[in-house]
Amino acid sequence: MAERTYRIHIAAELSGVRVELIRAWERRYGVLIPQRTPAGYRVYTDRDVALLKRLKKLTDEGVAISEAAKLVPRLLAELDSEPAPALVGTVPGQNLEAWLEAALAAAEAYDQARVSAVVDEVLSALPPLRAFDGVLAPLQREVGERWHSGRLSVAQEHLVTQVVRARLVSLLHAAPGGGRKHAVLACFPDEEHELGLLGVALRLRHSGFRVTLLGQRMPATDLGRAVRELRPDLVGLSAVNNKGAEVFQDTLARVMDAVPGGLPVWVGGPAAQAHPDVCVRLGARLFSDEDDWLRLVE
Repeated sequence: MAERTYRIHIAAELSGVRVELIRAWERRYGVLIPQRTPAGYRVYTDRDVALLKRLKKLTDEGVAISEAAKLVPRLLAELDSEPAPALVGTVPGQNLEAWLEAALAAAEAYDQARVSAVVDEVLSALPPLRAFDGVLAPLQREVGERWHSGRLSVAQEHLVTQVVRARLVSLLHAAPGGGRKHAVLACFPDEEHELGLLGVALRLRHSGFRVTLLGQRMPATDLGRAVRELRPDLVGLSAVNNKGAEVFQDTLARVMDAVPGGLPVWVGGPAAQAHPDVCVRLGARLFSDEDDWLRLVE
């Protein structure tokens, strides 16, 4: 069986060591040599996460990281001599697919209380980003697909969306709030779907960003005014409803004109992915998969 690996933002959450500290410890002290994906992104094993936890414990106790780094061979030997730990994020008798199916069955039965109970069980068992990546985001995608195909009604889709949105807002309130880099996130002026944007905010917060979340239906002029006042490092936009290339191009052009020149503007969502040529032509950066998010934070 292939060894389980985690991207840097998940390793940071599981270990309690901030993303920027992991990078600094690697660069300055060589405490870890992470594996790399074919695209060049860092991935970390359960052993790496366990080592990060031990280094964090030492530094929390007052040991300088330069001194803790000298203990890495001994720490690794101790880890290798211990019984293999349970896989991170697993729960006896449960798995991600089972949670997903339970929530979907509850939606089909119009049982919002059961949907809430399943989601709360996930959040009590898994770290926030693992819960989002493994259950909440796939659940919302599947609900959307079933609604589009006619297998779920509008009411069934909404009762799940309300639960997921409430939990994402709660996770955001509890997420780290500091960071040197700053992102402003907003939906397109006519866009009401914001769950993807909330997920982006959660990831960025756990990756060491400060986030200003402006949310749904943000007019281009007001977004530009806020960006000029806040002077963020980047702007992230969500465009879900696809009303055609002409409408998408007109909307994105108005947003790009309103935002100060030279500021990175990233656009994600099904509408943006349907018109990548428009994004390129107008100078926006397209979110098309998880690697794009990692390229942003790294």
